[in-house]
Amino acid sequence: MATYPLHPASLTTLFSEIEAFALAQETVFVGTPGSVLRRRNASRFEFYAHQFYDALGAKRERYVAGPVGSSEADAAADELNTRIAETKRMAPLIRLLGREGFQLADSRTFATLAALHNHSFFAAGGLLVGSHAYGAILNRLGVRAPSYRTEDVDLARGGPLAFVSPPKHPFVEILRDSGIEFVELPQLDPRTPATSYKQRGRSTFQIELLAPARGEEIGSIAIPELHAQATTLPFLGYLLKESQFTTVLAQEGSCAVRVPIPERFAIHKLIVSELRHGGDSKSQKDRTQAIVLCAALGDSRPGALAAALDEVPRRAVKYFRRALVSVREALEKSHPRAWEELSS
Repeated sequence: MATYPLHPASLTTLFSEIEAFALAQETVFVGTPGSVLRRRNASRFEFYAHQFYDALGAKRERYVAGPVGSSEADAAADELNTRIAETKRMAPLIRLLGREGFQLADSRTFATLAALHNHSFFAAGGLLVGSHAYGAILNRLGVRAPSYRTEDVDLARGGPLAFVSPPKHPFVEILRDSGIEFVELPQLDPRTPATSYKQRGRSTFQIELLAPARGEEIGSIAIPELHAQATTLPFLGYLLKESQFTTVLAQEGSCAVRVPIPERFAIHKLIVSELRHGGDSKSQKDRTQAIVLCAALGDSRPGALAAALDEVPRRAVKYFRRALVSVREALEKSHPRAWEELSS
């Protein structure tokens, strides 16, 4: 008996169609698709404007082109109308997937990822990790699992990002293109540069920038191409070594992102569950996510877990072995193929 059921083939085919659309988008709407309007200013200059709702639910309007009637302005308006129509065509399909248990991101997360996509963060090699990556991986695998809730968006960089045109502004300015007012989250030591960003005010919505550590100590490192600092975590390099593109779904649309491959994600979750102190709720969440992915991979992609295990850093093996004890009951009988690969 499967620990978590699979979505019907018809829905996974539908997801693949939306994923293909997302991967083909050069630019993603940061907010709802909205509509194109004609406006006239005090000087009676008529122009095109794009009206939409942002991540916080506020109605926004931005200038597109003018004057109305000029070939350049009309072409810009037609192009925008085409993009709006294509995105709106996908909206009922995404709502259907959401009703059937596919994972959908919230509006703030989607707007943040859209802003990063539009700045080529994922195309340059940046990754989405953490729970939002888990949701995207579940969707791609066609696995139905309990939805997750998180106020954190975890981003990672395994090595220098290969931007065609490197950003000229600090990373926080890229995040603000989401329409959300992000501020740097101060460290306990005021001399240490910030590696996290939060929405201004009482909100707990937060962005964390991560990079691999050389050893097992948590620290920080400069990310010069982003004009930012990142928190360094042990064994993160293992997770980031292999990645794939997929899409994050939201009520507003779909956005292409780069995420780790599922087998490395699962094994890394088992390792870090033993690195956390005190067996806290985050450790349990790590193990739960790992169990779901291991079960699915053992049944649908035999050999994937075994291949990923061959690459586990030697220093991480002891943590992985400890974690196996805590997931044995969930996997050994229900998903023997996954357990055999993990325990061999």
